Amino acid sequence: MIKYIIKRNGNTVSFDPTRISKAIFKAAQAVGGSDAKISLKLTEKVAQTIQENYENKTPTVEEIQDIVEKVLIDEGHAKTAKAYILYRADKTKLRSQKRQEVLDKINKHEARITLEDGSEVDFDSDSMLHKLEAVANDLRDVDCKELFLESCSHLYNGIHFRELEASLINAARGKIEISIDYSYLAARLLLEKIYTSVLNISFVNQKKFVQSYRESFFQYLTKGLADGQLNKELEDFDLAEIQNHLAPERDLLFQYRGLQTIHDRYLLKTTSQKQEIFELPQYFWMRVAMGLALAEKDNKTKYAIDFYNSISQMDYVPSTPTLFNAGTTRPQLSSCFLNTVSDSLDGIFKSYADNAQLSKYAGGIGTDWTFVRSLGSRITGTNGNSQGVIPFLKIFNDVAVAVNQGGKRKGAMCAYLELWHGDIEEFLESKKNTGDERRRLHDVHTAVWIPDLFMKRLAEDGQWSFFSPTEVPNLHDLYGVAFEEKYQEYEAENLPSMKRVSARFLWKKILTMLFETGHPWITFKDACNIRNPQDHTGVIHNSNLCTEITLNNSKEETAVCNLGSLNLARMIKRGEINEEKLKNTVFQAIRMLDNVIDINHYPIKETKNSNSRHRPIGLGVMGYQDALFQLDIPFASEKQVEFADNLAEKISYYAIHASSVLAAEKGSYSTFKGSKWDRGLLPLDTYKLLSQNRGGLLEYDDSSTMDWDGLKQQIKENGMRNSNCMAIAPTATISNIAGTVPCIEPIFRNIYTKENTDGSFIVINHYLMEELKEKGIWTKEIINKIKFHDGSLAKIEELPAWIKQKYQEVFEIDSLWLLKGAARR
Repeated sequence: MIKYIIKRNGNTVSFDPTRISKAIFKAAQAVGGSDAKISLKLTEKVAQTIQENYENKTPTVEEIQDIVEKVLIDEGHAKTAKAYILYRADKTKLRSQKRQEVLDKINKHEARITLEDGSEVDFDSDSMLHKLEAVANDLRDVDCKELFLESCSHLYNGIHFRELEASLINAARGKIEISIDYSYLAARLLLEKIYTSVLNISFVNQKKFVQSYRESFFQYLTKGLADGQLNKELEDFDLAEIQNHLAPERDLLFQYRGLQTIHDRYLLKTTSQKQEIFELPQYFWMRVAMGLALAEKDNKTKYAIDFYNSISQMDYVPSTPTLFNAGTTRPQLSSCFLNTVSDSLDGIFKSYADNAQLSKYAGGIGTDWTFVRSLGSRITGTNGNSQGVIPFLKIFNDVAVAVNQGGKRKGAMCAYLELWHGDIEEFLESKKNTGDERRRLHDVHTAVWIPDLFMKRLAEDGQWSFFSPTEVPNLHDLYGVAFEEKYQEYEAENLPSMKRVSARFLWKKILTMLFETGHPWITFKDACNIRNPQDHTGVIHNSNLCTEITLNNSKEETAVCNLGSLNLARMIKRGEINEEKLKNTVFQAIRMLDNVIDINHYPIKETKNSNSRHRPIGLGVMGYQDALFQLDIPFASEKQVEFADNLAEKISYYAIHASSVLAAEKGSYSTFKGSKWDRGLLPLDTYKLLSQNRGGLLEYDDSSTMDWDGLKQQIKENGMRNSNCMAIAPTATISNIAGTVPCIEPIFRNIYTKENTDGSFIVINHYLMEELKEKGIWTKEIINKIKFHDGSLAKIEELPAWIKQKYQEVFEIDSLWLLKGAARR
């Protein structure tokens, strides 16, 4: 069932089918019918038709009413349909009359607006239009008069000025498909709302506005400190220097969706019941920058300004927990946590308490459950039989629901199970919508941890064996050849818990569940462990919530990943990678990420143990597709694969280089000695180790362009500051803020509606829009055809073949191109 609809004024509201039922019932009454059951049945048919036609977008009121008419006619209720059509016409006429009355009053200067305090003033249309034109002064493709008239059509006498603001913003949002400038205009109108609320000044008066914006930073700090939200150490900076480097003009970099996201979820609000925003966008970026500079012993102010310049221009954006909490009194800045559960009631229930604490402070969690015994296993203490891992996972699921991420977004957890575990088949079915609800996991993710041996058995059409972990206690800690040998020994022993199935049957079940439910996610044990730079200190048992990083964990250590991503959309200059900017941004990002480790609030001691010893960080990317669009490279091409290779090598080289330079300044991480870094093994070398473990079956391109031998020598001399440096995260929210395509993904669609907790947004491929505009073919007819084909260009005859290839959507691209790009990276 769809959740939202778009009203005539552009507002998004919850979809209420009872309104349709009432309208049909009234139309039926008008022609002598009044059967409530028939009205209900017709409403169900309407709702079904809406769902079929608007599965991935939000319908307007008018579109829903068109469907009601069609259903009434198709189901043989012609008289009711006629009454409904007349009813719509009367309502349209009435709305038109009311609008005209308001417009007449505006022209006669008789219309009134209600202010915040409840008083009324005359509506000054000339002043409002002048202000709108001033806000849009450098936006070429907006028609302010048309926009103003459109917003006025929703006015009524005595309208509250907040509704008037919303009406203008919604009118601009509704025209984003015409030009991306309307997205920037909607953002500016929202900025104006923020500015008048926080500063009590408009940015139309630029000279006074910039001065006030900077000078009010002191008041912001004072308010945040008094409210108990900001860290007192922020007062230790040279605040005069800090405020002089605030750049209010960077607020104009936001498109509407990005600004709406930070407005609703990131800008600090007062702790009073009203929860009023008191943080401006550039204060937000500076607060994060200052919060990340707290770890610097010298030149804190300089580093805060450097960090600010990087993130406020969205060259690099830290992860959501860092944006939420940097510079605050509780700086939990890390993104994800990886823990493993021991096979005891104490261990299991400790994991629930740990995960609740981690979730509370906005962390995503990946939990390994493989050590927990399977269904029917003997319980030594009671001489009874275990119910297996699934009931415990059900509680894990409910913890995620009960303890969300600081009240700001849903709890997010993922359960991992190795593929030989005795409960794996039931685990695979745990996301289904049918079956025993007590054994279903609707609110957490699931992932399988697959050893290479299974893939060999699959290729050979062999058998696969399941065991209870209590009978094979060391199997989960082994990998590679050692795992294969021990696994085969256990099979030969024919242990009581052992069950066997066809490897292909199990693989088919995994893929079937993946197709039906989106789960389980597939992760590979041997590749992660063989390439693990920290193989001398432990074993990787699982990945994290989003499968972007793999780190050791144990009873004593809950691994932590500290994330942030480069914005590749801003790394292209004159048709090529801007290598100088890329290098400088990477160096800044690595320093910021490393500082997280020292500043961080650790909810449980096991996280501090792990992070302090190994100092892992994860530098990722977003806007990969944006970069391809700027470079005229189709995703489905060898040029894309070469670009992936070249870009990833540069990022990898500079990230590792930056960590080694940082080690020379601040010291290596404490477990560096004996690591792969210490042994002269870099990622290029560990790929060779994986190939050797697989008997040479791994084909890969090992060509390189950077001075890796020189970097190895530098690491030998300096060491490394961080055990891990890179992790390609999903960037689902921060790419919204930056206005880019997430992560390393192709574009989802060229036009679609996205819904989240912030509302409903039109998302349009502005690269396509601008290119077609330059060629004079971005017309209403073309827009409608793209909409009709749900964003696809493939069947639009007017567009040239190379445009169709360049702007292919994700499901039009052969997945092999994604795999090739990933392999090169």
